[in-house]
Amino acid sequence: MSDELERLRQERIKQLMMQQQQAQEQQQIEQLRAAEIEKQIKLIVNKILTPEARERLSNLRLARPEFARQIEIFLIQLYQAGRLPNKITDEQLKDILMKISSRKRNIKIRRI
Repeated sequence: MSDELERLRQERIKQLMMQQQQAQEQQQIEQLRAAEIEKQIKLIVNKILTPEARERLSNLRLARPEFARQIEIFLIQLYQAGRLPNKITDEQLKDILMKISSRKRNIKIRRI
């Protein structure tokens, strides 16, 4: 009886260890995918932005990382659609940021 119980415990421990190992492998795969995606985004952004515009975007990423990611995705979509004939300058990026942020932030406070 105790031998049977010990054998079952050992099997369960092996199962748990296998599950943990599989979870770690899956996590590593996800990290590699995320790193590859990040690398591709950086390559395209470096290709379509001037150095000044890249600096502005990196400063924005420090303050608002989600918004910066949205801008990167938007710019990549424009690039892939062929709607960016030249590199985007800092002034053009400022205009894009102003247009996008003005759409999202339209807050009015009324006093009663």
